[in-house]
Formats: sequence, structure tokens, C-alpha cells
Amino acid sequence: MNLFRLLPTDTPFDVTDKVAVITGAGRGIGGELARILHRRGATVAMLDLDETEVRTAATRLGSRALALRADVADRDGMVAAIATVRERFGRIDVVVANAGIAPTPATLRTMDPADFDRVIGVNLTGVFNAVRPALDDIVATSGHVVVVSSCAAFAPGMGGSPYMISKAGVEQLGRALRVELAASGASAGVAYFGIVDTAMTHHTLDDDDFGRAAAAMLPWPLDQRISAADAALAVADGIARRAPRTIAPRVWVPYSLLRGAINVLMDQYLSTDEQLRDLLRKLEQRAGTRPPNASART
Repeated sequence: MNLFRLLPTDTPFDVTDKVAVITGAGRGIGGELARILHRRGATVAMLDLDETEVRTAATRLGSRALALRADVADRDGMVAAIATVRERFGRIDVVVANAGIAPTPATLRTMDPADFDRVIGVNLTGVFNAVRPALDDIVATSGHVVVVSSCAAFAPGMGGSPYMISKAGVEQLGRALRVELAASGASAGVAYFGIVDTAMTHHTLDDDDFGRAAAAMLPWPLDQRISAADAALAVADGIARRAPRTIAPRVWVPYSLLRGAINVLMDQYLSTDEQLRDLLRKLEQRAGTRPPNASART
């Protein structure tokens, strides 16, 4: 076996004159990514559940930007949306499955099962729905797929487990896809972010008592935030390298590499920490007062 073949290799990928599909592109990371790829010469198909928002974002870019209302949880709708992009531009070179939501904090014991299903339906099944209809195009163009996971995929998920569970699933989807596409000359990568300063972050961390307290327990430098523009730039640069993984901020890289050992210690520590136990008790006490199906999207 040639061990050097096992080392990661980054092959340049120029997005000039390429067609990129981005979900959750009305704002946040998706909107910023559309702007960056458009500036680098790509045609961008911007998909979002909020039609007004995504059309406004596409209008700001001007030419080479198409706005489509699309719900990633709607499988048939995503097939139709990808077909529209294909018919309009004749090709698809890049897909970035970015759309995601987070539930209002709750424990598995007390959460509304519908909240769990909604988060999995958007964040995990929605990634499949966004990527699957375009894979023949990606193979034909030797293109690249990015699925947006999270550093939450390898961090403890108390109080927000549907989000962490979905992002762990997305990680495995992306890893499988990269191996499956390799023989065709196409590629795939997984993007992992720590805390990104988006509307979803404000909803789940800043505007929620449990979220604020849990965030305050993160040690430095894991509590550091990056902007949506910084996260989008990391994805764009990862596409340019066909990177198998993109992690931002970079302070999460050691955790990612050492997660097997760290998580053994982390699980033990958190399961016995009295401050966290008290927070979880309070979270369960308020369970009956929260609105149903409350969630925030990226």
C-alpha cells in the first residue's frame, strides 16, 4: 500500500462559468456564499423557503443569479427545483446543502416529537433531498458537493439534541458521498462550523435563557464566534480546493482530530456537573410553557 495516497490532496476547482446551487441562500451563510461565488464568476441558483427574501438577495447580485422558492423537506419540490436550474442553465457544477433549522432548547424527554421530526426532516433528510437530484449532473461535470454539518456533530447535544443528531448524520452523508463520487472524478466535502453569528444563533443562544447559560459554559476558545461572511468564505475557499473538510473557526480543528478521547472525558464531566444538571432541570420545568414547533432557521 502506498501510504502517500492516503494523504489528503486538494485539486484546484475554479468556479468561473460554473453553476452553483445553494440552499438556504436567502440570508446568513447561504446568502454570503452566493455573493462570494458570484463575485468569483459563478452563476448561482439561490434556493430558499422565503421567496421574498431570496428574490431580494438575488436581485442585489444582478445577472447570473436565479432565485427559487424551495423547501428542502419537500422531496418532490426539490426535484422540481433542481430540474428548473438544469433547464435554465444546462448544467450543475456545485451543490451546497446549507439550509438548516434549530429547535427551541428542550430535553429529549420533554420536547414535542414534531420538533424532532422537523429538524431531522430539514437538516438531514433535507440535505439528501437537495443533493440527490443533482448527482447525475455533478458526475457529468466532475463537480463538487458541500454538505453543511457543524462542530455540534462531535460535541455533546444536551438540550438541543435534534440539531446535533442531524448534523452528525450530515457528516456521515458527506463522507460517504465523497468516497462514492471519487471514481467519477467528482468530489464532496463536509463543512463544520462552531458558533456563527446568524439569526439562528441569536434565537437559540442569545435570546434563550438555557442557550445563554449553556454557551457561557463553553471554554475559550470554543466560545469564539465568526461572522456568516467568514463561514461562507471558508466554504468558498474549500470548494476552490475540493476540500474534503472545512472547519471554521480553526480552533475547532484539534477537537475534531481528538474527538474520540475528548468526548469520553467530556461526557463524564457533563453528566456529573451540578451546574449543568441544574440548568437541565430548569429547562424541563419550562417545557409546558413553550410554543409548539418553535424553531429558527439559518
